Amino acid sequence: MEPQRHPLPPFTMETALQKVQIAEDAWNTKDPEKVALAYTIDTEWRNRTDFINGREEVKQFLTAKWQKELHYKLKKELWGFRENRMAVRFEYEWQDQSGQWFRSYGNENWEFDENGYMQKRFASINDLPIKEEDRKL
Repeated sequence: MEPQRHPLPPFTMETALQKVQIAEDAWNTKDPEKVALAYTIDTEWRNRTDFINGREEVKQFLTAKWQKELHYKLKKELWGFRENRMAVRFEYEWQDQSGQWFRSYGNENWEFDENGYMQKRFASINDLPIKEEDRKL
């Protein structure tokens, strides 16, 4: 059995904000192993049009993501929460292999198990090409 990942549901405003900040900090490490530990072994994701099942697929997905999305920097914001679920808006900036910068905007719906691991993550994301001087993150 894995240790609990605090804060645990049901969330309060304080603990929901903590959970979002923990996720932002982890994703900004760009370390697939570290990020994947926040998810259940059998986690279910929809990321854009990709359907990802299980922690091992999460690691593979994130490894490929951060090989493509260079200089990645993410900001998350709590949109709402109830019991063990959260809605989060986010934006991140990254550069592709050709040097083009992008800002990606999106929304995520999260569902946590009783031990604080994310068991479901559904993300809708749109990419906007930007000029380097228009970066804000």
